[in-house]
Amino acid sequence: MFNIRVYGILFGENKKVLVSDEYIRGSYYTKFPGGGLEFGEGTRDCLKREFKEEMDLKVKIAGHIYTTDFFQMSAFNPEHQIISIYYFAEALEPIKAPLRIKPFDFDERELKVYEQKKETETFRFIDWQDFSDEKVTLPIDKVVARMVKENY
Repeated sequence: MFNIRVYGILFGENKKVLVSDEYIRGSYYTKFPGGGLEFGEGTRDCLKREFKEEMDLKVKIAGHIYTTDFFQMSAFNPEHQIISIYYFAEALEPIKAPLRIKPFDFDERELKVYEQKKETETFRFIDWQDFSDEKVTLPIDKVVARMVKENY
């Protein structure tokens, strides 16, 4: 079974990189914003939906960065193979979602979400000089972080 994920690299002022800090199934992850492709949806529309759902942010999806070209088993289901697609995203409006400075700095609203869904997330920017593959958790995100750092 294939699990298709779509993620966005969004730069802020001074080339800061947006990441999502998430608590999922008992573990902490820092990853790029995005999520799962739904049936009947294109990859760019998926990413627009994910930014709107997660951050209440309208985005323009720009250039394609990378699509997984190696086998990656899902961390959550060993019967699923992950295919991740990455695009640049550009904010079409100011970011309204609360932004954090420290990793996993969940606020009261996010902790209420956790109580209901047993997972939560928050967002922050990483300064370009501090950004590297070590700042993200997932194996495919690490590949993309290296590509972005080296090429952009």
